[in-house]
Amino acid sequence: MSNTFGILLKLTTFGESHGAAIGGVLDGMPARMSVDVAEVQRFVNRRRTAWNIFDSSRVESDRVEILSGLLDGKTLGTPIGFIVRNTDARPSDYDALANAYRPSHADFTYQMKYGIRDHRGGGRASARETVARVVAGGIAIQALRQAGVTIEAQVESIGGEKEPAAIEKILAEASRQGDTLGGIVSCVAHGVPAGLGEPVYGKLSARLADAMLSIPAAHGFDYGDGFNLANMRGSEALDLFVKRADGRIGTSTNHSGGIQGGISNGEDITFRVAFKPVATLMREVPTVDGQGNPITLQPQGRHDVCVVRRAVPVVEAMAALVLLDAFLLANKNMKS
Repeated sequence: MSNTFGILLKLTTFGESHGAAIGGVLDGMPARMSVDVAEVQRFVNRRRTAWNIFDSSRVESDRVEILSGLLDGKTLGTPIGFIVRNTDARPSDYDALANAYRPSHADFTYQMKYGIRDHRGGGRASARETVARVVAGGIAIQALRQAGVTIEAQVESIGGEKEPAAIEKILAEASRQGDTLGGIVSCVAHGVPAGLGEPVYGKLSARLADAMLSIPAAHGFDYGDGFNLANMRGSEALDLFVKRADGRIGTSTNHSGGIQGGISNGEDITFRVAFKPVATLMREVPTVDGQGNPITLQPQGRHDVCVVRRAVPVVEAMAALVLLDAFLLANKNMKS
């Protein structure tokens, strides 16, 4: 199983949804970078449940414990180890799933690949794993900020709705019906210099796609005008070069999403991530057991109606890890 992400900046994560803890090791961080652990904690808090009826009732403190790699608020250049302990795990909630395959979950595929699986909330396949990504991403975001790069993601739509009032209405309706919703998160990275990424394999766009599609429930990725470009003429899609007031060459539009030929062009990098509806429904669902016998799953456990809002910091975190790694690969100077 691959649990390591990155080339020069590598994140290795560990832990299961209902195990003792989720943790990680972030290796390759430049030395002498300033890291505010309290800010990392605030970033991680954005991923937690929002204390409303649409989020899982699992209440984790998500307190970040840094084990190594920092001294007096500075990176040492050594591996940064950290854990987030699971304090509200209830593995017994999943006893009935030890011999059942939940539709659209990883139960069946993990069993086929490994011959064994952790049925307690999905184990490594659970979105609980993403808390480690957010810790590491919170560190990478601070390093990028020192290089003039900022990243901001937001909910673009949920269940096809974009207006807040309409979103709340459709979430309430799905919740009453024991159903779930998906949606889209959009993201923009400001201040990314030209020259990051590789021209053939290792394109910056491909690395962002790899990162985003590794997030649980992510099912689609596009950048710039994305799939809309398929319906445009070349004359409509060209990003014409202009000379700006400061003398810098840029483009008058950004259909390319800040990436051309797999390499950043100095414009804002924009992309979107589509998330499927949560696979666990709070109503009876037909399936089969490990022997292929038809059974009915009864609703149990604690689950989100929609994960899109909680996915926003995860998207930002993964984008930060990709961009910081690209900085290091391009030998860009990182201010300390």
